[in-house]
Amino acid sequence: MNKSFARKVILGFILPIVILLAWHFATKYKSIPIGILPTITMVVNGFKDMVLSGELWTDLSISFSRVIKGYFLSVAFGVILGSVVGMFPGLRETLVPTVTIIRQIPIIAWVPLIIMWAGIGELSKVIIIVIAAFFPIMVNTQSGIELTPEGLVEVARLYKLSPWETFIKVHLPHALPQMLVGLKLGLGVSWMAVVAAELIASTTGIGYKLNYSRTMMQANKVMVCMVVIGLVGVVMDKLIGVLFGLLTPWNNKRQ
Repeated sequence: MNKSFARKVILGFILPIVILLAWHFATKYKSIPIGILPTITMVVNGFKDMVLSGELWTDLSISFSRVIKGYFLSVAFGVILGSVVGMFPGLRETLVPTVTIIRQIPIIAWVPLIIMWAGIGELSKVIIIVIAAFFPIMVNTQSGIELTPEGLVEVARLYKLSPWETFIKVHLPHALPQMLVGLKLGLGVSWMAVVAAELIASTTGIGYKLNYSRTMMQANKVMVCMVVIGLVGVVMDKLIGVLFGLLTPWNNKRQ
């Protein structure tokens, strides 16, 4: 177990080390302007400046608050609609074609319209997150519900269980792993959506800081923001993966 973990860690660090070495070589021995590709030292110093000034934590906390609001709303809407659509074929045939069409519209295409409707305040950011995260949650919930063995559903009908009792006692236990996949995907999409929204129309948040650094030609801070955005996304993904692993221990044993 320990050897396997150590092997994964070593293999996982190979590519980052290669990238850092290539970066160092390119900035030290090639005539690449620092305004395009800053040195590693400049990026580290930029990170220190942003941490010590508090601006990095401020922008991250603002982005986090937006993600939390939008994500939990999308969870509520996605789980409810996905469950209902999965349980009732008639409703599925009515809603799914329209939902599928809307789902094909990239989230970035929604931004101008949402800004026209809700301005550039907090509401527009939350709406964009809800739209982005809703679809993976809804689709995975629907898929999980539909995969419930028909025999168990028939037994629920024989016992004359209500739709709510059927959902809780029959559908939910079987659909939970698939639903959790949707919730995990939805969280990742929420983080990407808030950054995209802040890049286009915002005066606060990590996405805004990234765009502001670009306009000020601070390439080192642009790199800092990009790295932080990536690392935060990975940490969020790992944490929610651990949480969901605790909620479905039987699924871990199968793996």
